[in-house]
Amino acid sequence: MEGDVYRRLARRLDAIPNGFPATESGVELRLLAKLFTPQEAELAAQMNLSLETPEAIAGRVGADPQQTARTLKEMARKGLIRYRRGEGTLLFALMPFVVGIYEEQLPRMDRELAELVEAYFSDPAARPLLGVAPAIHRVIPVDEAVPFDLEILPHERASALVESARAWGVRDCICRVQQKLIGKGCDHLLEVCLNLAPVEGAFDGSPSTRAISKEEALHLLRAAEEDGLVHTVGNYQDGHFYICNCCSCCCAVLRAVTEYQVPNAVANSGFLAVVDEAECIGCGECVERCPFTALALPEDVARVDQARCVGCGVCTVTCPTGAIGLQRRADAPEPPPANLKEWMARRAQARGMAV
Repeated sequence: MEGDVYRRLARRLDAIPNGFPATESGVELRLLAKLFTPQEAELAAQMNLSLETPEAIAGRVGADPQQTARTLKEMARKGLIRYRRGEGTLLFALMPFVVGIYEEQLPRMDRELAELVEAYFSDPAARPLLGVAPAIHRVIPVDEAVPFDLEILPHERASALVESARAWGVRDCICRVQQKLIGKGCDHLLEVCLNLAPVEGAFDGSPSTRAISKEEALHLLRAAEEDGLVHTVGNYQDGHFYICNCCSCCCAVLRAVTEYQVPNAVANSGFLAVVDEAECIGCGECVERCPFTALALPEDVARVDQARCVGCGVCTVTCPTGAIGLQRRADAPEPPPANLKEWMARRAQARGMAV
Protein backbone atom coordinates (compact mmCIF):
# COMPACT_ATOMS: atom_id res chain seq x y z
CA MET A 1 0.00 0.00 0.00
CA GLU A 2 1.15 3.55 -0.73
CA GLY A 3 0.99 4.55 2.93
CA ASP A 4 3.45 1.83 3.85
CA VAL A 5 6.26 3.41 1.85
CA TYR A 6 5.92 6.67 3.78
CA ARG A 7 5.87 4.73 7.05
CA ARG A 8 9.12 3.03 6.04
CA LEU A 9 10.67 6.39 5.19
CA ALA A 10 9.48 7.90 8.48
CA ARG A 11 11.07 5.03 10.39
CA ARG A 12 14.31 5.50 8.43
CA LEU A 13 14.40 9.23 9.25
CA ASP A 14 13.77 8.47 12.90
CA ALA A 15 16.58 5.90 12.90
CA ILE A 16 19.22 8.61 12.37
CA PRO A 17 20.49 10.75 15.26
CA ASN A 18 18.42 13.87 14.49
CA GLY A 19 15.18 11.90 14.74
CA PHE A 20 11.71 12.11 13.20
CA PRO A 21 9.26 10.89 15.88
CA ALA A 22 5.97 9.27 14.91
CA THR A 23 2.68 10.81 16.00
CA GLU A 24 -0.64 9.22 16.83
CA SER A 25 -2.35 11.29 14.14
CA GLY A 26 0.10 10.22 11.44
CA VAL A 27 0.66 13.81 10.33
CA GLU A 28 4.32 13.00 9.65
CA LEU A 29 3.19 10.55 6.96
CA ARG A 30 1.00 13.16 5.28
CA LEU A 31 3.95 15.55 5.46
CA LEU A 32 6.24 13.07 3.72
CA ALA A 33 3.58 12.32 1.11
CA LYS A 34 3.45 16.04 0.31
CA LEU A 35 7.22 16.12 -0.22
CA PHE A 36 8.08 12.74 -1.75
CA THR A 37 6.51 10.75 -4.55
CA PRO A 38 6.06 7.06 -3.64
CA GLN A 39 9.05 6.18 -5.84
CA GLU A 40 11.22 8.82 -4.16
CA ALA A 41 10.12 7.71 -0.71
CA GLU A 42 10.93 4.08 -1.47
CA LEU A 43 14.41 5.05 -2.59
CA ALA A 44 15.09 7.42 0.32
CA ALA A 45 13.97 4.79 2.82
CA GLN A 46 16.92 2.65 1.73
CA MET A 47 19.59 5.36 1.62
CA ASN A 48 22.43 6.01 4.07
CA LEU A 49 23.76 9.17 5.69
CA SER A 50 27.11 8.58 3.95
CA LEU A 51 27.52 9.74 0.35
CA GLU A 52 27.20 7.03 -2.29
CA THR A 53 27.19 6.72 -6.07
CA PRO A 54 23.90 6.12 -7.89
CA GLU A 55 25.24 2.74 -8.92
CA ALA A 56 25.85 1.69 -5.32
CA ILE A 57 22.36 2.79 -4.28
CA ALA A 58 20.76 1.11 -7.30
CA GLY A 59 22.62 -2.13 -6.59
CA ARG A 60 21.41 -2.19 -2.99
CA VAL A 61 17.76 -1.55 -3.88
CA GLY A 62 17.76 -3.70 -7.02
CA ALA A 63 16.89 -0.87 -9.40
CA ASP A 64 18.12 0.30 -12.81
CA PRO A 65 21.21 2.50 -12.29
CA GLN A 66 20.28 5.07 -14.92
CA GLN A 67 16.72 5.48 -13.67
CA THR A 68 18.00 5.62 -10.11
CA ALA A 69 20.45 8.38 -11.06
CA ARG A 70 17.63 10.40 -12.65
CA THR A 71 15.42 10.00 -9.58
CA LEU A 72 18.24 10.95 -7.22
CA LYS A 73 19.01 14.10 -9.21
CA GLU A 74 15.36 15.14 -9.08
CA MET A 75 15.23 14.47 -5.34
CA ALA A 76 18.36 16.57 -4.82
CA ARG A 77 16.82 19.39 -6.90
CA LYS A 78 13.78 19.29 -4.60
CA GLY A 79 15.93 19.49 -1.46
CA LEU A 80 15.00 16.00 -0.25
CA ILE A 81 18.49 14.46 -0.13
CA ARG A 82 22.07 15.65 0.11
CA TYR A 83 24.43 15.59 -2.84
CA ARG A 84 28.03 16.40 -3.65
CA ARG A 85 30.10 16.27 -6.81
CA GLY A 86 32.62 13.42 -6.73
CA GLU A 87 35.21 12.36 -9.28
CA GLY A 88 33.24 12.17 -12.50
CA THR A 89 29.89 11.58 -10.80
CA LEU A 90 27.43 12.93 -8.28
CA LEU A 91 27.24 11.37 -4.83
CA PHE A 92 24.00 11.22 -2.83
CA ALA A 93 23.02 10.68 0.81
CA LEU A 94 19.99 10.70 3.08
CA MET A 95 19.29 14.02 4.80
CA PRO A 96 17.67 14.52 8.24
CA PHE A 97 14.30 16.21 8.41
CA VAL A 98 15.78 18.90 10.71
CA VAL A 99 18.30 20.35 10.00
CA GLY A 100 17.95 19.35 6.37
CA ILE A 101 14.80 18.56 4.42
CA TYR A 102 12.60 21.16 6.12
CA GLU A 103 15.06 24.02 5.62
CA GLU A 104 15.48 23.15 1.93
CA GLN A 105 11.77 23.46 1.16
CA LEU A 106 11.79 27.24 0.80
CA PRO A 107 11.07 27.13 -2.97
CA ARG A 108 8.23 24.61 -2.43
CA MET A 109 6.65 26.03 0.71
CA ASP A 110 2.92 26.63 0.16
CA ARG A 111 -0.05 26.82 2.51
CA GLU A 112 -0.67 23.06 2.53
CA LEU A 113 2.94 22.29 3.40
CA ALA A 114 3.01 25.10 5.98
CA GLU A 115 -0.06 23.65 7.72
CA LEU A 116 1.40 20.14 7.74
CA VAL A 117 4.68 21.41 9.20
CA GLU A 118 2.78 23.35 11.88
CA ALA A 119 0.68 20.32 12.77
CA TYR A 120 3.79 18.17 13.09
CA PHE A 121 5.95 20.58 15.09
CA SER A 122 3.08 21.37 17.47
CA ASP A 123 2.23 17.69 18.11
CA PRO A 124 3.45 16.67 21.59
CA ALA A 125 4.70 13.37 20.19
CA ALA A 126 7.18 15.27 17.99
CA ARG A 127 8.79 17.11 20.92
CA PRO A 128 11.70 14.59 21.21
CA LEU A 129 12.88 15.91 17.85
CA LEU A 130 13.89 19.12 19.63
CA GLY A 131 14.21 17.98 23.23
CA VAL A 132 17.05 15.45 23.09
CA ALA A 133 20.58 16.42 24.14
CA PRO A 134 22.76 17.53 22.56
CA ALA A 135 20.36 20.11 21.17
CA ILE A 136 20.18 20.67 17.41
CA HIS A 137 20.86 24.42 17.67
CA ARG A 138 23.10 26.53 19.89
CA VAL A 139 22.76 30.23 20.69
CA ILE A 140 25.66 32.56 19.84
CA PRO A 141 25.78 35.88 21.72
CA VAL A 142 25.77 39.33 20.18
CA ASP A 143 29.47 40.21 19.75
CA GLU A 144 29.25 43.62 21.39
CA ALA A 145 27.47 42.19 24.43
CA VAL A 146 30.59 40.32 25.57
CA PRO A 147 33.13 42.45 27.49
CA PHE A 148 36.34 43.02 25.52
CA ASP A 149 38.47 41.55 28.29
CA LEU A 150 36.52 38.28 28.42
CA GLU A 151 37.91 35.43 26.35
CA ILE A 152 35.48 34.24 23.67
CA LEU A 153 36.24 31.30 21.41
CA PRO A 154 35.75 31.36 17.61
CA HIS A 155 32.77 28.98 17.74
CA GLU A 156 31.09 31.41 20.17
CA ARG A 157 31.35 34.44 17.89
CA ALA A 158 29.09 34.83 14.83
CA SER A 159 31.47 37.28 13.15
CA ALA A 160 34.32 34.77 13.47
CA LEU A 161 32.25 32.13 11.66
CA VAL A 162 31.56 34.61 8.87
CA GLU A 163 35.23 35.59 8.65
CA SER A 164 36.34 31.96 8.35
CA ALA A 165 34.09 31.18 5.37
CA ARG A 166 35.05 31.54 1.70
CA ALA A 167 31.54 32.05 0.34
CA TRP A 168 28.44 33.67 1.80
CA GLY A 169 24.77 33.57 0.90
CA VAL A 170 21.45 34.70 2.31
CA ARG A 171 17.95 33.34 1.99
CA ASP A 172 14.52 34.03 3.44
CA CYS A 173 13.82 32.59 6.87
CA ILE A 174 11.72 29.53 6.14
CA CYS A 175 10.08 29.66 9.56
CA ARG A 176 8.76 33.19 8.96
CA VAL A 177 7.59 32.18 5.48
CA GLN A 178 5.85 29.12 6.94
CA GLN A 179 4.16 31.12 9.69
CA LYS A 180 2.88 33.82 7.34
CA LEU A 181 1.32 31.16 5.11
CA ILE A 182 -0.83 30.02 8.04
CA GLY A 183 -1.84 33.55 8.94
CA LYS A 184 0.65 34.17 11.73
CA GLY A 185 4.20 35.45 11.52
CA CYS A 186 5.82 38.73 12.46
CA ASP A 187 7.45 41.85 11.03
CA HIS A 188 11.06 40.85 11.68
CA LEU A 189 13.53 40.84 8.81
CA LEU A 190 12.78 38.08 6.31
CA GLU A 191 15.87 37.67 4.12
CA VAL A 192 18.20 37.07 7.02
CA CYS A 193 19.33 33.42 7.14
CA LEU A 194 23.05 33.16 6.35
CA ASN A 195 24.68 30.29 4.51
CA LEU A 196 28.43 29.73 4.73
CA ALA A 197 30.73 27.62 2.58
CA PRO A 198 34.47 26.84 2.53
CA VAL A 199 34.63 27.10 -1.29
CA GLU A 200 34.50 30.35 -3.26
CA GLY A 201 31.45 30.82 -5.47
CA ALA A 202 29.48 28.09 -3.71
CA PHE A 203 26.19 30.01 -3.97
CA ASP A 204 26.58 31.44 -7.47
CA GLY A 205 23.51 30.49 -9.48
CA SER A 206 21.66 28.99 -6.51
CA PRO A 207 17.86 29.17 -6.96
CA SER A 208 17.14 29.76 -3.26
CA THR A 209 20.28 31.39 -1.82
CA ARG A 210 21.48 34.82 -2.94
CA ALA A 211 25.27 35.10 -3.03
CA ILE A 212 26.60 38.04 -1.02
CA SER A 213 29.99 39.36 0.06
CA LYS A 214 31.62 38.88 3.44
CA GLU A 215 31.00 42.55 4.20
CA GLU A 216 27.30 42.15 3.42
CA ALA A 217 27.17 39.09 5.67
CA LEU A 218 28.71 40.99 8.57
CA HIS A 219 26.31 43.89 7.98
CA LEU A 220 23.41 41.42 8.01
CA LEU A 221 24.52 40.13 11.42
CA ARG A 222 24.41 43.66 12.81
CA ALA A 223 21.01 44.32 11.23
CA ALA A 224 19.65 41.12 12.77
CA GLU A 225 20.95 42.13 16.20
CA GLU A 226 19.33 45.55 15.94
CA ASP A 227 16.09 43.84 14.88
CA GLY A 228 16.11 41.77 18.07
CA LEU A 229 16.90 38.44 16.41
CA VAL A 230 18.86 35.62 18.06
CA HIS A 231 21.90 34.09 16.35
CA THR A 232 21.74 30.28 16.35
CA VAL A 233 24.02 27.74 14.70
CA GLY A 234 24.57 23.99 14.67
CA ASN A 235 25.49 22.75 18.13
CA TYR A 236 29.13 21.92 17.37
CA GLN A 237 32.41 23.84 17.13
CA ASP A 238 33.71 23.41 13.57
CA GLY A 239 32.20 23.01 10.10
CA HIS A 240 29.38 25.53 10.36
CA PHE A 241 27.40 26.08 7.17
CA TYR A 242 24.65 28.39 8.39
CA ILE A 243 23.77 31.06 10.92
CA CYS A 244 20.06 31.39 11.61
CA ASN A 245 18.72 34.68 12.93
CA CYS A 246 15.71 33.59 14.91
CA CYS A 247 12.63 35.02 16.60
CA SER A 248 10.69 33.23 19.31
CA CYS A 249 7.38 33.80 17.53
CA CYS A 250 8.23 31.87 14.33
CA CYS A 251 11.38 29.78 14.73
CA ALA A 252 10.51 26.13 15.37
CA VAL A 253 13.45 25.69 17.77
CA LEU A 254 12.88 28.85 19.83
CA ARG A 255 9.14 28.22 19.90
CA ALA A 256 9.91 24.85 21.46
CA VAL A 257 11.49 26.75 24.36
CA THR A 258 8.95 29.55 24.74
CA GLU A 259 5.71 28.02 23.49
CA TYR A 260 6.06 24.26 24.01
CA GLN A 261 8.10 24.46 27.25
CA VAL A 262 11.04 22.34 26.07
CA PRO A 263 13.86 24.22 27.85
CA ASN A 264 16.70 22.15 26.34
CA ALA A 265 15.54 22.57 22.74
CA VAL A 266 18.39 25.02 22.15
CA ALA A 267 21.80 25.00 23.84
CA ASN A 268 22.57 28.23 25.68
CA SER A 269 25.57 30.31 24.71
CA GLY A 270 27.44 29.77 27.96
CA PHE A 271 26.84 33.42 28.85
CA LEU A 272 24.31 35.11 31.10
CA ALA A 273 22.82 38.61 31.09
CA VAL A 274 23.76 40.72 34.10
CA VAL A 275 22.48 44.14 35.16
CA ASP A 276 24.44 47.00 36.71
CA GLU A 277 21.77 48.28 39.07
CA ALA A 278 23.53 51.62 39.52
CA GLU A 279 23.29 52.29 35.77
CA CYS A 280 19.80 50.85 35.13
CA ILE A 281 17.18 53.57 34.71
CA GLY A 282 14.23 51.17 34.59
CA CYS A 283 13.19 52.04 31.03
CA GLY A 284 12.06 48.47 30.27
CA GLU A 285 13.70 48.34 26.84
CA CYS A 286 15.50 45.08 27.69
CA VAL A 287 12.29 43.51 29.00
CA GLU A 288 10.53 44.26 25.73
CA ARG A 289 13.35 42.87 23.61
CA CYS A 290 14.04 39.60 25.46
CA PRO A 291 12.68 36.72 23.34
CA PHE A 292 12.62 34.35 26.32
CA THR A 293 10.86 36.54 28.94
CA ALA A 294 13.99 36.23 31.07
CA LEU A 295 13.86 39.88 32.19
CA ALA A 296 11.45 41.69 34.47
CA LEU A 297 11.28 45.17 35.98
CA PRO A 298 10.30 45.00 39.65
CA GLU A 299 10.94 48.21 41.55
CA ASP A 300 12.15 49.97 38.39
CA VAL A 301 15.34 47.92 38.10
CA ALA A 302 15.79 45.12 35.56
CA ARG A 303 16.13 41.62 36.97
CA VAL A 304 17.37 38.50 35.11
CA ASP A 305 15.77 35.08 35.49
CA GLN A 306 18.89 32.95 35.14
CA ALA A 307 16.89 29.81 34.41
CA ARG A 308 15.30 31.41 31.35
CA CYS A 309 18.26 33.40 30.02
CA VAL A 310 20.08 31.70 27.11
CA GLY A 311 22.78 34.37 26.80
CA CYS A 312 21.84 35.71 23.37
CA GLY A 313 22.66 39.34 24.25
CA VAL A 314 19.69 40.75 22.35
CA CYS A 315 18.73 42.71 25.46
CA THR A 316 22.02 44.62 25.46
CA VAL A 317 21.84 46.18 22.02
CA THR A 318 19.47 49.06 22.76
CA CYS A 319 20.07 49.65 26.47
CA PRO A 320 20.42 53.45 26.60
CA THR A 321 22.86 53.45 29.54
CA GLY A 322 24.81 50.26 28.84
CA ALA A 323 23.55 48.83 32.11
CA ILE A 324 23.15 45.28 30.84
CA GLY A 325 25.82 42.97 29.45
CA LEU A 326 26.92 39.34 29.39
CA GLN A 327 29.23 37.34 31.60
CA ARG A 328 30.27 33.69 31.67
CA ARG A 329 27.73 31.46 33.40
CA ALA A 330 28.91 29.85 36.61
CA ASP A 331 27.10 26.72 35.41
CA ALA A 332 28.46 26.96 31.86
CA PRO A 333 27.63 23.90 29.77
CA GLU A 334 30.33 21.51 28.60
CA PRO A 335 31.89 22.48 25.26
CA PRO A 336 29.77 21.53 22.27
CA PRO A 337 30.83 18.55 20.13
CA ALA A 338 33.91 19.21 18.01
CA ASN A 339 32.06 18.76 14.71
CA LEU A 340 28.87 17.39 13.18
CA LYS A 341 30.19 13.83 13.21
CA GLU A 342 30.81 13.97 16.96
CA TRP A 343 27.43 15.66 17.47
CA MET A 344 25.72 12.78 15.68
CA ALA A 345 27.61 10.22 17.77
CA ARG A 346 26.56 11.94 21.02
CA ARG A 347 23.00 12.35 19.84
CA ALA A 348 22.80 8.67 18.82
CA GLN A 349 24.10 7.64 22.23
CA ALA A 350 21.55 9.85 23.97
CA ARG A 351 18.77 8.24 21.94
CA GLY A 352 20.01 4.73 22.73
CA MET A 353 21.06 4.05 19.14
CA ALA A 354 24.08 2.12 17.93
CA VAL A 355 26.91 4.52 17.06
